Amino acid sequence: MKKNIILVPTDFTKVADCALSHAVKLAESYKSEIVLLHVVSKQSEVETARTKVEATAKKVSQESGIVIIPNVRVGNIFDDIGDAASEMNAKIILMGTHGARGMQKITGSYALKVITNSEVPFIVVQEKGIKDTGYDDIVVPIDLAKETKQKLKYASELAKHFNSKIHLIVPNESDEYFVNQLKRNIIFAKKYLAENGINSTTKVAESGNFVKEVIKFAASIDADLISIMNLQNEGMSGLFGGGSEQQIITNEAQIPVMCVNPKSTSVSRGLFS
Repeated sequence: MKKNIILVPTDFTKVADCALSHAVKLAESYKSEIVLLHVVSKQSEVETARTKVEATAKKVSQESGIVIIPNVRVGNIFDDIGDAASEMNAKIILMGTHGARGMQKITGSYALKVITNSEVPFIVVQEKGIKDTGYDDIVVPIDLAKETKQKLKYASELAKHFNSKIHLIVPNESDEYFVNQLKRNIIFAKKYLAENGINSTTKVAESGNFVKEVIKFAASIDADLISIMNLQNEGMSGLFGGGSEQQIITNEAQIPVMCVNPKSTSVSRGLFS
């Protein structure tokens, strides 16, 4: 396999197909191969699943010119998606959030559990497709969590590659300590983006519900991606924690979400490096 592998779990639903279309665009840009993965719960289901996965992989590969490798595993999505990604050294996972097939469904809190059990960054999609130009506008919420710098690095890599604009949004805070900390984070973020040649904007949330404000803002600018950290792990905290990740992932605007686990991801490592 090539160095750059993109993993796409599929349950043959519309959102899984959408995730694959996102992966194809990334694969074109990064000269990557795609592994199309389907997880079944019983050995007796393998042959039928393999036939379907191979057919999908062949069809999309012929249409796109991208190498797509079919893969079927027996197990459960919570463990085997992350395990497969680690085994093949996948750089990123593109996953749909809705659609259900028996026990192997990937939706809502299930998606977050899959993400938490993996060391690989995710882009989680619903039914919003990817533009020919990729991700033109990326929204990055900035809060008090120290993991913000990691989140910014991943978003910046995509922004540099697709010539995107990054839109920073910060909570509406009145506490002087929080305000000063947020100001420092914004200064760092804008300097970091400028040094990397990335255009950016900054917005202060209009209300105290930061999650709703992030989604509202992203929808208002027709954003192509929201970048967040998964703060579900023990010891992680910040204004954007407390279960907010699931709300963002399943946002009504159906904007794709890049979600990374900060605990197991080094700041120095990029998506495709």
